[in-house]
Amino acid sequence: MPIPTAQGVHKRSLLRDHAYESIRDAIVDGTLAPGERLRDQELEGWLGISRTPIREALLRLERARLVIATPGRATIVAPVDLESTIDSQQVAASMHELAARLATPLLTEDDLKRLEAANERFAGSLDRQDVSGAIEADDDFHRVFVARSGNAVIPEVLERVVPVLRRVERMRFASFAGRGSVDQHAAIVRHARRGDADAAAQLNRENWLSLRYTFAE
Repeated sequence: MPIPTAQGVHKRSLLRDHAYESIRDAIVDGTLAPGERLRDQELEGWLGISRTPIREALLRLERARLVIATPGRATIVAPVDLESTIDSQQVAASMHELAARLATPLLTEDDLKRLEAANERFAGSLDRQDVSGAIEADDDFHRVFVARSGNAVIPEVLERVVPVLRRVERMRFASFAGRGSVDQHAAIVRHARRGDADAAAQLNRENWLSLRYTFAE
């Protein structure tokens, strides 16, 4: 077969992904605050990689609406704004609704136990005001439905939109408002145990749409 002439494609791809994930996580956890300027030289020193994969990562972050790039001027961390949050949560809610609808008839007893265990960890993290632990447990909860759904496109779409919501989740889970998600998760599990895919899907959708109330608090 013809051999492509490009060299080092996989290595560069890994560097780009590393840069994307590192910058994304720093934006989500607040290390890089809204409005902060992202300078190539400083990012190179922090990440220990060259400018090319960093620029590729920044373009990906711009498409994810986590940074704002002005040609010839500066790249800054995007603000946490209502419009981006609503756009992202509508897509995320639809994807998680679909995942629950597809997955519920296929859930095993082990899956249901993982859902219950994840919600217990979620509640415990909220009690301890461990925001990072709460986000991790929330991820574990919803990941059960996404994995069991069997639809490979769902996680690809979620990877694009969920990072925007992570910053709002951190605000929500740092307040008492996050406690409502514990009860929502429990209700989702109850309906999933009964095999009621429609109810589990609708509650999953409502759970993700509840983030909009963070802006009203």
